[in-house]
Amino acid sequence: MTGSKRIYALDTNVLLHDPTSLFRFEEHDVFIPMTVLEELDDKKKGGSEVSRNARQVSRFINELIERGGVDGLKQGLELVNPQGVKLKRGAVGRLYFQQRASHGNGKADNQILSSVIDLRDQFPDRPVILVTKDINLRIKGSIYGITAEDYENDRALDDFALLFTGSDELPEDFWTRHPEIRSWNERGRTFYEVDVREDEHWYPNECLYMPGENDVELRVLELTGPEDAQRAKLVLLDDHTHAAHGVWGIAARNREQNFAMNLLMDPDVDFVTLLGTAGTGKTLLALAAGLAQVMDQQRYREIIMTRATVSVGEDIGFLPGTEEEKMTPWMGALTDNLEVLANPEEGGSWGRQATNDLLASRVKIRSLNFMRGRTFLSRYLIIDEAQNLTPKQMKTLITRAGPGTKIVCLGNVEQIDTPYLTETTSGLTYAVDRFKMWAHSGHITLKRGERSRLADFASEAL
Repeated sequence: MTGSKRIYALDTNVLLHDPTSLFRFEEHDVFIPMTVLEELDDKKKGGSEVSRNARQVSRFINELIERGGVDGLKQGLELVNPQGVKLKRGAVGRLYFQQRASHGNGKADNQILSSVIDLRDQFPDRPVILVTKDINLRIKGSIYGITAEDYENDRALDDFALLFTGSDELPEDFWTRHPEIRSWNERGRTFYEVDVREDEHWYPNECLYMPGENDVELRVLELTGPEDAQRAKLVLLDDHTHAAHGVWGIAARNREQNFAMNLLMDPDVDFVTLLGTAGTGKTLLALAAGLAQVMDQQRYREIIMTRATVSVGEDIGFLPGTEEEKMTPWMGALTDNLEVLANPEEGGSWGRQATNDLLASRVKIRSLNFMRGRTFLSRYLIIDEAQNLTPKQMKTLITRAGPGTKIVCLGNVEQIDTPYLTETTSGLTYAVDRFKMWAHSGHITLKRGERSRLADFASEAL
């Protein structure tokens, strides 16, 4: 190890979180303690995402060893980007392994700290940084004078407050500021075309509104031209707040719900993300729109619903039965909302049961564990609790979409249960940020709870 480049010592959880992290430190060198290799070996068996990642890391390391040989192990293995992995900037550093005996006691964390201290003493002229997603290990490292950082390469943005909300308020003088505006009617809809000013930063399918007596709600359909001279095509949104224009009997109760309903019902929007706290109506809106397009419009063949199976409390152990039966205890939100949507005013209990059976036949429950390798054609796919997915898992799911499929991701980043995931590294946040520029995706952050006055007060007070 020569020069003034930094040396990054990786903890096991970083490699299990992102197997490609080996190649994401650009010109700097990477160091792997022997304890990390042992922990990877312990995690390699099984069909979980963690086990798959452990095996992938081992394959990456083995490829580097085969390419570099024994001499490369002593001098540092050249970090050559693996085939099939897209990186913004390629790695040009070297990979080193712990070759001295560790003096730490039996606990893995202490052995890792000991190896990093030895590395720092061995190379006093180079910055040595421990990278771990374990906050307690970072605290221990700080106590021993070790520079310790979180793995931030997969962070979608530095501040969650800056995340795209999907909507923006227009100024009162919007119409006068755009004297060049052109409007026309086509197929019963009203369209506008305006020049985008320097202080107007819009994205495709972003919803715009002007509150007040002359309440106006628009959506950006298209942005054309160079960035410094863009023109925007806007469309007046459908009003789903009235029962007469409701979707599957559900009317939007606030502005953001109406925005969401417009995106969910638009066949040109293939990917929709809905963020919101408990009770904002994410699941109900997604299901209502799905049923309307499956049962009435027959735009999709069926609804497929899945979610990340991360327990809030104690684990309830292995569940018996088929894939759908195993997933049923996790899909309480689906069951609750189907009861609301399958509650006809006429027909009594028999009519309700018949409606329930009909809807259940068009709504399928699937496990994330069985999604890999599948392709969904003409399906309406709902991913609930998407905040608990890593960016890699999110990519795996979205790439399952075949022709004619719409994917809807629902989540509340205040309720992340997956270890080492945060608001800024959640796969849902990652998807919202990466898809905001795409013309066939839309996002809305639902702000107001509509479940009940009790739920609303509890969300604010507790």
